[in-house]
Amino acid sequence: MSGKPQANLESLDVSPFFQPLNVRTKTLRNRIVMPPMVVLRGLTTPEGIEWYGRHAQGGVGLVIVEATDVSRFGTAFTAENMSPLTEAIHAGGALAAIQLRPSRRDSAQPPAQLSRKQLTQMLDSYRIAAETCAGAGFDGIEPHGAHGYLLNQFFSPVQNQRTDEYGGSLDNRMRLARDIVSAVRPICDKHEMILLYRHTPVGQGYGIEESLVLGRRLVEAGVDILDISPASINQPGDHSAPFKGLGVPIIAVNELDRVSRALEVLNEGRADLVAIGRGLIADPDWPTKVKSGQFDAIIECTYCDEKCFGNLRQGIPVECTQWE
Repeated sequence: MSGKPQANLESLDVSPFFQPLNVRTKTLRNRIVMPPMVVLRGLTTPEGIEWYGRHAQGGVGLVIVEATDVSRFGTAFTAENMSPLTEAIHAGGALAAIQLRPSRRDSAQPPAQLSRKQLTQMLDSYRIAAETCAGAGFDGIEPHGAHGYLLNQFFSPVQNQRTDEYGGSLDNRMRLARDIVSAVRPICDKHEMILLYRHTPVGQGYGIEESLVLGRRLVEAGVDILDISPASINQPGDHSAPFKGLGVPIIAVNELDRVSRALEVLNEGRADLVAIGRGLIADPDWPTKVKSGQFDAIIECTYCDEKCFGNLRQGIPVECTQWE
């Protein structure tokens, strides 16, 4: 069913959404991003390929495929069996990136319990994943350093209780993120992939100021796009805005499926790209409908979380209560 038209949308100039963006050798056709969302359809299955291809057809400029365990590349995931996924995304007109996370085995342990050997192996796994992604035709990769997961835990002075060079001071707590970026940057250069990094700007024991230091160091190490997640619910893109001075494009996210909120982010210069999450689950044609002014045809997310997060918790493919 369709949601109600959002107030005064007919008078909005939506052209800021549809400006292309050049990042190194790649061009995003617009400023709308499908962020990484685990949907339990698989990445090499017909269902997973159809899911991501369909969202590319809906008009986004960049599809970031869901967080994927780096230890699975070169074994479960190869350049050959992942290439149909990138081909489907490209056929829909979007660029294809993929979010990469540490292995489940490593992520099950707090930072202090990971050995130096495990950290070295993690860097090797990121390199293998990056090479595999390049061979599969991905346009970009995104280490996942947000939302309280392992790389984010290393950055948190509360969660990171290490006493070696990976813990304690801000410089040390940034080290693993910078090591990962430094490990994959040459691979991205070799294959002309863009390098993103996702970070939560306010977390356990740290705030915007420390996050800005991390952002600056990541850009110096070779990050092309900073994916800042989330903004607060008070002002769209408020937590991404401070990062705009770092010289690379910034992605904002959080309830930006409301057209006026997303447009405010771009018009106020709080970010260069807007990520539409649950709104694209509800309606993969959100970009096309916005571009053509069909605001009353948008199937709106109601934030009920019943069949997206609800299904995810049950271990079944994500759906939406708004689907007919």
